[in-house]
Amino acid sequence: MSEVIEVKIPDIGDFKNIPVIEVLVKPGDSVSKEDPLVSLESDKATMEVPSPAAGVVKELKLKVGDKVSEGTAVLTLATSDGAGAAQPAADSKPAPAAPAPPSARKDPAVPPSDKGRADVPQPSADREAPRNPAALSTVSRESSSAAGSVDEEGFAHAHASPSVRRFARELGVDLGRVKGSGPSDRILKEDVQNHVKHELARPRGAEGGGGLGFNLPPLQPVDFAKFGPVATKPLSRIKKLSGAFLHRNWLAIPHITQHDDADITELEAFRKSQAEEAKKSGIKFTMLGFLLKASVVALKQFPDFNSSLSPDGDSLIVKSYYHVGVAVDTPNGLVVPVIRDVDKKGLLELAKDLGEVSERMRAGKVAPADVQGGCFSISSLGGIGGTHFTPIINAPEVAILGVGKSVMKPVWNGNEFQPRLMLPLSLSYDHRVIDGAQGARFISFLAGVLSDIRRLVL
Repeated sequence: MSEVIEVKIPDIGDFKNIPVIEVLVKPGDSVSKEDPLVSLESDKATMEVPSPAAGVVKELKLKVGDKVSEGTAVLTLATSDGAGAAQPAADSKPAPAAPAPPSARKDPAVPPSDKGRADVPQPSADREAPRNPAALSTVSRESSSAAGSVDEEGFAHAHASPSVRRFARELGVDLGRVKGSGPSDRILKEDVQNHVKHELARPRGAEGGGGLGFNLPPLQPVDFAKFGPVATKPLSRIKKLSGAFLHRNWLAIPHITQHDDADITELEAFRKSQAEEAKKSGIKFTMLGFLLKASVVALKQFPDFNSSLSPDGDSLIVKSYYHVGVAVDTPNGLVVPVIRDVDKKGLLELAKDLGEVSERMRAGKVAPADVQGGCFSISSLGGIGGTHFTPIINAPEVAILGVGKSVMKPVWNGNEFQPRLMLPLSLSYDHRVIDGAQGARFISFLAGVLSDIRRLVL
């Protein structure tokens, strides 16, 4: 015999006025005993309220953003046999909510692992751990703001553990589009990862948002041959690999680009005076070595630019080493090798390193170690042309410097216009980490260092 019961928030210890961050069901949904109904987030943990019985959801009593305590009504449930009527959820005594693991707490003294935004550690028990019907399931603290970036319908119907739901939210993945490989089609962490890999491997025009939860209309295929002769040219392997990462970085990172010009009149005169001597030793003394040294001086002055965002998005991992990536144009596409310990090398040594690594990159001899561990990147188009542009951040870095072609300009010195050699600079940075004032100060400081080479030795 069917009976309607009211499901309430059970005993949750000392927690009161906890916000609801996710409603996992809607009226008309069928639920089994122990299925999660809503997710709550305290200062220490994220918890799910399980269903006390099998049945059909009749009416929701709360919504995302509501604050609840013990006894707050969650929903009404029509049970098939009245199994839950004798013992409503509010009368059960669940185990106290466990604190979040140390890696999830906001403790600045213990920086989290720097394995990239997609590599969030997951306890092995999350795969298929049996749920205690009398307890709230507890997972490590997560960012409630991420919940708005995905399709709520997908999360409501997906069969996945709390940690997998959190993992999908952080990647912006709609779980409704992920096929589960676990028992009873349960979605595992590996299923989410495979889904992302599959979507990134698809042709970039196949779906406007890359399949990561951006509800953009897909680009329609066009038969270009009907307008005239065409030829199909396959993308190089480097472009195929880098294209997916660039696409992800552009979509996932809120870019801001700051522009400025650096007066390098004296710097260029000094470079030319030393170039002939360096050439005798087989070294090409270019402006790029000065840019590397000047960038490190600026990174030391503004350490947030020499950092990466932690996987949980709650802290910065600030680095005490200075490895700088340099974009190299090769016949097969752009490669960004990393010059290590720039702060410990002189200009001639950096020029030698740059020459050797550029030669290897253009010969296609790219080792994994060559492109790993960068803190900051420089993309210089000065040898080709152009002024300012918008370089794409090389995640997990938080900033990249674009450099254009220097040009002679009339500059007012207070009394008259003088011809000065000006170098266009474009600084792109992650706006989640760096605000506009910091960006303006960094590029202004960098331009000042390039304008007075004596500051390179301070």
